[in-house]
This record gives sequence, C-alpha cells and structure tokens, in this order.
Amino acid sequence: MPRTLYRNARFFTADDVAWAEAVVVDDGFFTFVGAEAEAPTTDSVVDLDGRTVLPGFTDAHTHLLMMGEALGQVGLTDARSLSEIQQRLHQARSAAAGVLRGRGWLFDSIPGGAPTAAMIDAVVPDIPVYLDANDYHSCWVNTAALAELGITRATPDPIGGRIERNAAGDATGMLYETAAQQYAWAHRDATTTDDQRDAAVVRVVAAYLESGVTGAVDMAFDGLALAALDRAVGRGALPLRIAAHWFIANTGDDEQNLAQVSEAIERAGAETDGARVIGIKLVLDGTIDACTAAMRAPYADGTNADLIWPAERLLPVVAAADAAGLQIAMHAIGDEASTLALDAIEHAVTVNGEIPRRHRIEHLEYSAPGTAERMARLGVTASMQPVHADPAIFANWAAQLGDERADRAFAWSEYEDAGALLAFSTDAPTAPHQALANMYVAATRASALDPDMPAVQPQYALPLDRAIAHATRDAAASIGDGAWRGRITVGHAADFAVLDSDPFSEGDASLLTARVVRTVIAGRTVYDR
Repeated sequence: MPRTLYRNARFFTADDVAWAEAVVVDDGFFTFVGAEAEAPTTDSVVDLDGRTVLPGFTDAHTHLLMMGEALGQVGLTDARSLSEIQQRLHQARSAAAGVLRGRGWLFDSIPGGAPTAAMIDAVVPDIPVYLDANDYHSCWVNTAALAELGITRATPDPIGGRIERNAAGDATGMLYETAAQQYAWAHRDATTTDDQRDAAVVRVVAAYLESGVTGAVDMAFDGLALAALDRAVGRGALPLRIAAHWFIANTGDDEQNLAQVSEAIERAGAETDGARVIGIKLVLDGTIDACTAAMRAPYADGTNADLIWPAERLLPVVAAADAAGLQIAMHAIGDEASTLALDAIEHAVTVNGEIPRRHRIEHLEYSAPGTAERMARLGVTASMQPVHADPAIFANWAAQLGDERADRAFAWSEYEDAGALLAFSTDAPTAPHQALANMYVAATRASALDPDMPAVQPQYALPLDRAIAHATRDAAASIGDGAWRGRITVGHAADFAVLDSDPFSEGDASLLTARVVRTVIAGRTVYDR
C-alpha cells in the first residue's frame, strides 16, 4: 500500500487539536496529521476537493444479522395507522415465499396500542406473518404464525416474557420480550438458511460502509452470527471492524446461566476472523413503549414490569464474567433496571477486587437521579442511542410514563457532566442505522424521521463536535480500542469518512441531506460513491 497524502480537506480529528488540513497514511495508519505545508513527501496524493472528513463511525450497539435481515423486510415505522400497515402487508403478500416478515411498527399506530392476530388475518390469512416491533422487544403475529409456532392455550409464558391472551386464555397475537425470542425468533433462526444469512451480511456491510461506519459492536451475538461473519471473511466481504457480546439468557437456573458464561469465555479466547467476542450481553428489562421496562414507580396505567434478571440470578453471572475479564453490557431502560445493573457491578468489584474493567449499561432511557455520577465513579460506560429520542416516536414513550419522568428522557448531558464515558450508537435495526441522521438527532433533539416536527427537550442536545466524538472516539474507547482507533491522529488506524457537505459550516440540518462519498478502513477505500 503506497504512502499517501490526503490533501485539500477539512479533517475533524475528534482529538485535542480538532482540525487538520491534511493527513498521511502509511501501512494503514496515520503518520502525519496537520497543516498541508508541513506534510512529508509521499508516494501518492489524493485531492479531496475541499470536503469535510470525519473519523470513521463505530456503531457501538447494533445487531448485525437482524439489521441485514430487516433491510430485506417490509418497513412499517412510517406506517402511522392500522389501515396503512394492512395495505403494506397486502401489497407484500404476492412476493412472500411462504412467510411474510415486517419490522418497525409503532404501538401508537395501532388502535388502543393493542395489536391482534385478527388485524393481520384481515389482509394476510393464508401464510404466517411475523412483525417485529420498532423496539424489537415484541413480535406481532397472525393466526397462521401462532399455529406454526405451536402456541396454544396451554403454552406457558417463558421467564421474562408474556404471550398476550384474551379472557378465554387464547393467544391474541402479541409475543412480548422472551416470548418473542423463544418462539418467533427461535423459529426464524431454525428456518433461515446459511445463504439467507450470508445475504443479510452483504446488506448490512454495504449499508454501513455507505454510512461512513467503519466499526460495529454486535450486542446479541451467537453461533449463527459468528459463522455467518466467518463465511463473509472467507469471501473477502467483511472489511468492518467487529466486536461482539455473547448473549446470555436467564434460564432461571444458576448452573445453566453460568454454563453460558463459560461458553462466552471460550468464545472470547478462540481465534476468529469475523468478529472478536469481548464480553456478554444481558437484557435486564424491556422497553418503555411496551410498558415492559422495569420502573421504580408504575406506568401511567398503574402497571409495572418485572425484571427479566432478578438480582439473585444476575449477581453470580456478572461476578463470573467480571472475574474472567469479559466486558459486561447490560440492557437497562428503566430506572429499576439500571440501578440493579450498577448494584451487580459493585458486587463484582467486592467479590473480585480491583482488576481492570470497563463495563457498560445500554440505553439508559430513564435512569434515577444520581445514576450518571455513580457510573462515573465505577468507570461504567453510558451506551446510548440518539435516534431513540427522535420526536417522531417519542409521544408514545412519554405517554406511558405520564409524569415528570418524561422530562429527563435520554439525558445525555448528565453523563457528560458527571464524567462518565458516553458512547453513541443506533441499536439498528430498532432505529435507522445511518450515522449522520443519528448525529442530527443528537445535535438538535429534532426528528430525522419527520423533519417538520419540533424538537423535544432541546436542552439535552449536544454541540455537533461533541456528538460526533461520542460516536467515533468514545464509541471505539467503549470497547477498549481508544488507544489505536476512533480519532484522526498520528498512530491511529486510518479509518475515516469523506462527506459531500460540511455540517459544521452549513448547519445541523445539512446532516439530513449530507452523503458519505468515500469510506476508508485501514487506509483502504472500501466505499466510493
């Protein structure tokens, strides 16, 4: 690879000196960053036509196979009524090969927020239909799908999940939390072919490279995903830098739970080209939109949700993974769940002593006051997703809380102020994967889905330079890579994205129309528009 000067550009470095005019890349790393007049002689020169260059984005919380699959399914997020959802399903029926899958529907698009199988049956009664909610914590199915899954009146609710039933005890078509995982998703995994998974990887890699994403962190990894990524490497089709957290399910039995941790330890120690397993993922609660997140105080309708991982099951798992040096990532959306997550980390510190650790809490959509300060003291990363705060999907979220708690939704600046590491991501496919749209929501608290909507809670918006740093520098640091990538600085990997416009000078709104024209990983151009 020739030693190359990239010139005539504005490089945002996410480093102490925020801007540079030119960089030199040699053997996949930056060897010079600074003023063009001071650049050394190189073998080749690339003129970037005055464009703006950012460090490559790391999507620090995503679901690679699910995102790739979702890109090939019926999109329903912008279908804001039952009739529109039904129309899209009817139109997609002719192309469906024995099963119809959709994704992204919102609870407040359904009358009363209560989807039923009959609503789908009205337009597609003859084949199974599986529709993942926008939060991917529940699945709406039709009668044919219930039959395919073997769900009857006698089917029990799994630990941490619920099969919605009518007064007679019959399933109505909604599978919440682990019921979606253990029935709908398990059936999907069992019936999806390797060729289909390979096609999903192709879609997700192409989508990320086009968005300027150079690294990703998979947050529900398993053997199927690992095999698919290894096959992609064999085809020379996986330029992304990928780290992964092995998914651990609460079986209700400590021995079985710890056996899953042992498998994760083995995976983390194994050689693999597709993705490096660095930790475990635990889902402690659900989502606020579905009223399945564990809250200290009830929802507006008086209900509340149980934890998926009660303390007596969680603490042994966290202590074992911590002792083995694994990074622990815990999904905690409600304040009861995030408090428990920190209790578990403190327990691990007590049991295992002062060892190197950098654990994470995922989402933190509503946390108790003082949580950010406690995380900073413990060195715990706040892993958050600006696109989840998009005003186009916020109304139902706020309505479920129905009180002043909604005023502290997605309070990113609290974590900055406390000194906790804040890493931004998208959680695709629960939200759009595009990095620039993510930055628009972060910098404005306005909607990337519906730009006509007013901003919600703009006091939590962050200046664009800080938002981008959280999605590049800090996202890389969140998995321990901060010493060698995530910034445009000497000694770091030459991962960067070239934009066709400059949002710093043209304003935040330009992020909605800006496009990535070149993505570079380790000095190699992997996407060129």
